[in-house]
Amino acid sequence: MCAATVGGLSLEGIDVAKETVIQGTVTKDGQPVGGAYVRLLDAGGEFTAEVPTSATGQFRFFAAPGTWTLRTLAPGASVDRSVAAQRGQVAEIAVAV
Repeated sequence: MCAATVGGLSLEGIDVAKETVIQGTVTKDGQPVGGAYVRLLDAGGEFTAEVPTSATGQFRFFAAPGTWTLRTLAPGASVDRSVAAQRGQVAEIAVAV
């Protein structure tokens, strides 16, 4: 059973209208992957930021509007996902490794 918040991470205390949020969950075989690393790469493929996933496989970035690549690194797996981020919207990404 997954303990992740339904609909993703809580946005309590975040003024989404003023932010560009990219967040999601990393899973393997339907189970959350804690301790994976998610990298944020800009449109040119340059490293911008990296966060570890929580025990429930969740991650979050605050980014500039635009097109980004999420590179997820977990034991035995590397997965790239493209994401378009817009100010005032939450880009919710599910990554299966």
